Amino acid sequence: MDGVAEVEQVRAVLAARNADLAARDADLAARNADLAARDAELTLERTRRAELEEQVAKLTEAVRELRELLGRNSSNSSKPPSSDPPGVGGKASKKKPKGGRRGGQKGHRGTYRFLVPPEHVNAFVDFYPAECECCWERLPETPDPFAKRHQHTELKPLADHITEYRRHAVICPSCGYKTRAAYDPQRIPRFAFGPLLMAVVAMLTGIYHLSRRQTVRLLGELLGVRISLGAVSAIEKRVADAVEPAVDEVLDEARESAIKHADGTSWLRAGAMLSLWVLATTAVTVFKVLDNGQTATLRTNLFGRLRGILVSDRATALKFWAMTRRQVCWAHLVRKFVSFSERDGPTGRIGKELLEYTSLLFDYWSRFRGGRLSRATLIERMAPVRLQVEALLERAVAANVRGLSGSCADILEHREALWTFVEREGVEPTNNHAERELRGFVLWRRRSFGSQSERGDRFGERMMTIAHTARKQGRDVLAFLAACCAPRSPGAPAPSLLRAA
Repeated sequence: MDGVAEVEQVRAVLAARNADLAARDADLAARNADLAARDAELTLERTRRAELEEQVAKLTEAVRELRELLGRNSSNSSKPPSSDPPGVGGKASKKKPKGGRRGGQKGHRGTYRFLVPPEHVNAFVDFYPAECECCWERLPETPDPFAKRHQHTELKPLADHITEYRRHAVICPSCGYKTRAAYDPQRIPRFAFGPLLMAVVAMLTGIYHLSRRQTVRLLGELLGVRISLGAVSAIEKRVADAVEPAVDEVLDEARESAIKHADGTSWLRAGAMLSLWVLATTAVTVFKVLDNGQTATLRTNLFGRLRGILVSDRATALKFWAMTRRQVCWAHLVRKFVSFSERDGPTGRIGKELLEYTSLLFDYWSRFRGGRLSRATLIERMAPVRLQVEALLERAVAANVRGLSGSCADILEHREALWTFVEREGVEPTNNHAERELRGFVLWRRRSFGSQSERGDRFGERMMTIAHTARKQGRDVLAFLAACCAPRSPGAPAPSLLRAA
């Protein structure tokens, strides 16, 4: 009996221990479930945190890009100076008042109105003293070769000059038949307006950029000429056709030039986006409104046969021109480097370093232009600058920084076109010449919102070509336009803008 009791007692102890272990297992299972739930929550929280961090990074980058866009102006991008708000960009905003008075400063050479020669005076009014200031005797009216001269300039009353051509019909006294004078196109003008008036209208709308309505009003108030809006449009077409041979000649001259500058911008025709390009040399300037700025269009309609050295920006459409015969505009590169320098991190540091080398480049060029450096010295001093700039650009590409490396890689693709100005005579390091020529057209676009027809494009590009080329050639625009519009005998050559012609 004692052994049976002991066995039962052991079984009871084991059962109690098993129950305790089962309870502990259940507790551990509950704790494991709780830990699994907490682990799932932590995993979800980590996922959410990673998503938020990614979103913050994207938003930070977006804010940086937006700030960069808002901070763009003509000094750190390709935007024109006319787009700068007051006090932003340009050199004027950086100037500090010096405390001096307005106007010409001490030592400034003034501009004076000089008396015109007597042969250019239309009328003389002579005054003689009536009597001697000493003895009061009456004096004769004797001309004085050293008389005190006072000139007064005024406009004569302006008015239109209308010529009427009348073809009479005469009755024959013998047979009574009525015969009217025949129409002679050589003696009777086919158009209602003369060459000089057409030239004035074309200048007002195509060069001084008055609207047609303003032109009609000005002609009426100033000259007394009555003309309609439709007549102004018809005159524009006739003048555009009349100057076409001269414009074609100027285009050929620009294409054959040894050094030429090219630049492009957008143009609107009835709301459709087109492309406006300029091809400029030291002697001529040509404007072209093209359907687009693609390579094929430019080669066919603007450049023709590829000849000479082209100075331009890094436009993709111009890559067909051999890099060894190109000069990339350093003014564009400076603006790009300025935009780099305004950022944080490695982009800002590389941008500042590039600006330092560029400043040295322009310092050497300025000394060369001023005659303080010879061509040989310029080449010698530019050699280390070139090595440092290209090495820095390669380092920027290797850094693989967004917004920096890609631009620097593109600049290095134009490596051979960066330094043409150093060795080639007559080549400038910037494309400022083309940009200045194009700016007048850009301002016209801002006021008129472009044109409404292809005919308007042709008129605008040809008139601006005539105006800019005439300025370079020292020609009178009004006289040239009148000569183009004047009737010519068959086979007579069209007027030429070029001095050599």
